[in-house]
Amino acid sequence: MDKDGRTTHYDKDSLTLSGTVMLGTGVMIGAGIFALTGQMAEMVGVLFPLAFLAAAVVVSFSAYSYVKISNAYPSAGGIGMYLHKAYGDSLPTAFNALLMYFSMVIAQSFLARTFGSYTMQLFGGDESGRTVAMLGVGLIIFAFIVNLLSNRFIQKVAGFIGVLKIGGILVFGIIGVWVADSLALDFGHTDNVETSGNFLGATALGILAFKGFTTITNSGSEVIDPKRNVGRAIVISIVACVVIYTLVGFSVASNLSLSEIIDTRDYSLAAAARPALGEYGVWFTVAIAMTATAGGILASIFAVSRMLAMLTEMKLVPHRHFGMPGSIQKHTLVYTVVLGIFLTAFFDLSRIAALGIVFYLVMDIAIHWGVIRYLADDIKAKRWVPIVAIIFDFLALIGFVWVKLNADPWVIGIALIAMLLIAVGERWFLHSNRRQRLLHEDGKHQRQH
Repeated sequence: MDKDGRTTHYDKDSLTLSGTVMLGTGVMIGAGIFALTGQMAEMVGVLFPLAFLAAAVVVSFSAYSYVKISNAYPSAGGIGMYLHKAYGDSLPTAFNALLMYFSMVIAQSFLARTFGSYTMQLFGGDESGRTVAMLGVGLIIFAFIVNLLSNRFIQKVAGFIGVLKIGGILVFGIIGVWVADSLALDFGHTDNVETSGNFLGATALGILAFKGFTTITNSGSEVIDPKRNVGRAIVISIVACVVIYTLVGFSVASNLSLSEIIDTRDYSLAAAARPALGEYGVWFTVAIAMTATAGGILASIFAVSRMLAMLTEMKLVPHRHFGMPGSIQKHTLVYTVVLGIFLTAFFDLSRIAALGIVFYLVMDIAIHWGVIRYLADDIKAKRWVPIVAIIFDFLALIGFVWVKLNADPWVIGIALIAMLLIAVGERWFLHSNRRQRLLHEDGKHQRQH
């Protein structure tokens, strides 16, 4: 740490393989299954369990690039560092890294509102949405306080929550399937599937349920034996989620009609528990949802604040202390929480999800292209895998944008404006005198040591 105490400190070997897996699944098994189920059903009808499986196939190809890069370059900067390895000190690196940062903040806001939506089912719902937002904001503040503590404490809390929620969701899925009259999907009622674009759009939403595996990459400097365990944690997390999502998807489809799933899209698992298990089932599901989303927020803030701290230290994004004490890592934690609170307070679940998936897919394509164009030989990657991943990402993105342009064009406009502002702002910063001064000071500091 430098003399003013502003640099970021990483606790080497503070995260075990199991702890890293719990951090990854902590983000993945949260809003992904609890809120996206209904939104996907609204888009693609009774085929939504198959859209989850399609998303798993896409993510399986996508994960290849992250595993290969993480094995070669484990870093707390995660995706920011991966982009830097591919594109260097450039606008593509900064632009795509910030897209990933914002998609992760959006994910935590999605988790927060899901927490509020399920909690309110214990009190008859919240038509205005104000209490949902307040509960979500309160959860983010709680996660912020926990994240001020040590890595090992965060790992213990995330691990405990992870065991509870995975066990609880498995119980829900198994019992839901057991008591259902039939597991067959009613393919005769696919009125919502107007075009193949709807299925691709639902697949894109499903990808959002899996993208939490990328948070594992941001813990590279803190994982025990990172060159081995980061990649293993990614694979284990994805496989676990495929099993759980498939089981729960069929459970919901077997206990609710399509119209009921759509009407209760923000809390469909709780609604599905009522015919299967009665009111006790609803309480049990709400408790698991609250636990899962709380764990997801905890893991998301942990990972995303470290990513932004690394981008700051790489001089790829501007940074101001605003008079705050402590390290850059603590400052980025504050910025992340403030932005998450804003999104949670003013955006609903469907629009938060839409912004997140557009940002993520654009960044994901950039990662794969970087592997194909610049890194394949160094990391010993087979180029055909990221090529397939790009094709799948592009199809999902086009399908999702097409559906949203017809249903909610405003949110696509917001996404495009946001990306334009990020690109313009980063281009200005990268060529600014302030950044050149920071680079000069950093080089001078390194020479002195």
